[in-house]
Amino acid sequence: MKPTRTGWRILLLLIFFILPMACGDKPEEKAPVASGDAKTTALFEVDVLRLAGGDWGYPTPFAHYPRGPGGFKMCLIFDSLLERDEKGLIPWLAESYRIADDGLTYWFVVRRNVLWQDGRPLTADDVAFSLTYANRHAATWSYIFDTIESVTLEGEQTVCVKLKQPHAAMLDNIGRTRIIPRHIWETVDRPKEFIAPEAVVGCGPYRLTDYDKAHGTYRFEAFEKYWGPRQRVGAIEYVPVGEATLAYEKGEIDLTTLSPDVMPRFKDDPTHNIVRSPAFWGYRLLMNMEAVAGLRERPVRQALAYAIDRKELVEKIARGAAVPGRMGILPPDHVMAAQGIHFYSFDPQQAELLLDGAGFRRMDTTGLRQTGDGQPLELTLLCSSQEVRMAELLRQRLGEVGIGVKVISVDGKTRDSRVRAADYQLAILGHGGWGGDPDYLRVRFAGGSMGPNAAPSHSGLVGYNAPVLLDLLNRQQTEIDPARRRQLIGDIQRELAEQVPEIPLFYTTAVSIYRPARYDGWMFMYDHHSLPHGKLSYLTRSGVALKR
Repeated sequence: MKPTRTGWRILLLLIFFILPMACGDKPEEKAPVASGDAKTTALFEVDVLRLAGGDWGYPTPFAHYPRGPGGFKMCLIFDSLLERDEKGLIPWLAESYRIADDGLTYWFVVRRNVLWQDGRPLTADDVAFSLTYANRHAATWSYIFDTIESVTLEGEQTVCVKLKQPHAAMLDNIGRTRIIPRHIWETVDRPKEFIAPEAVVGCGPYRLTDYDKAHGTYRFEAFEKYWGPRQRVGAIEYVPVGEATLAYEKGEIDLTTLSPDVMPRFKDDPTHNIVRSPAFWGYRLLMNMEAVAGLRERPVRQALAYAIDRKELVEKIARGAAVPGRMGILPPDHVMAAQGIHFYSFDPQQAELLLDGAGFRRMDTTGLRQTGDGQPLELTLLCSSQEVRMAELLRQRLGEVGIGVKVISVDGKTRDSRVRAADYQLAILGHGGWGGDPDYLRVRFAGGSMGPNAAPSHSGLVGYNAPVLLDLLNRQQTEIDPARRRQLIGDIQRELAEQVPEIPLFYTTAVSIYRPARYDGWMFMYDHHSLPHGKLSYLTRSGVALKR
């Protein structure tokens, strides 16, 4: 007699419940993530945290969108040799490391007893493969592409990396490179196109269990056999929201940023914590000197800096939750921000004098200035739809000194694509990354092509020849003495303030809010502006600082 359908169901249920108890091999220190919010174990402080969603791409090191919300989701899945806490870099997949005196060779001792999320062991060979692969295939956040001479194994656990030349930021760059499983990636020739389920197998604290591109939703669940600090959060969900503050008030999400207008509603309520971020996210005005010949003249760029009231932008656009941009580029919270950099206070009269001296005279009929061939000095200003009001303020201020501006508003991803393609005259670009190693100044201003995967923070000069600046940028890259490098970074900031290749408008000091009774593990990485981006925000912190 064949079993009935009901009989099969009973048999399967018996197997499901009895077999794990009989085998006795279920890890005692980890438990499956519960569905919903009901706590089933004492393992997690909270079973599910919910944050505002949105599609930022498939979270592999090669397929995510090149902005923080895409990259830091990927980092939940993929670990790296080093990690970042509030003070600096700490060993992670690398138990220890050392650097040769000449700065050309790095040794990393790889941690034992680490598992990939498919159950296979991570080896030093996986690490060597990952670094070699990243050297040949630029990841979305590419830190080491085409910088490594060789990667070899020394014994079972030590990886030796030899560079083509000394690189002051290379410990940070290698340390942030994501480690990927060789048995999955070694046959992948087009990593950006690889979006199979196994492409998101990492060794990090969380597994991707759901992704809906159309709705912009993600669900990450704690990896039961994670080698590292215990997860405090069982699952992290990114969910659709309308207005973020309202969603927070309703309990639909557990953390958000507040505009200064609504902050008074919460500041005296002890059930909320309000935290202000360091100024490591900012806006800048890009000038395409290849498209507009007049922008190649330094007095014209300086005139734009004087004509724009950056303090006005802080008050009217950021509602005071920002600090004005510094012409040395590095924000005031940066550990290498130089003092005494020329500020270019709002001075339209000085802007007019500089434009007059550069030969751009006002036309009697329109009030606009004219170029050498008698044409009106009119520029287009590219911005995203969220930056139209800022663009209009710039249009007004530049118009007052005789520069016509036409605002072109597009969606944010289109703006990013056009900036990468140098398809603009002026452009407003906002992004994070301002607190990183100052070698980003070289990436931004030393030229080179912008690839299709490049992060917005890497976009810089177009059509500009700056031999003194280029020399300083290249020298700091290979200077491994910290004191001498700091001096070079100061010289670079002073040269940037003199040349004005771009105009930092302001750096935001955003306000985040959360309910500590719900979850109180949030932290800022030492060089970053966002609480939910830090992997350590979701892990126990006991003993982590001792790794330094």
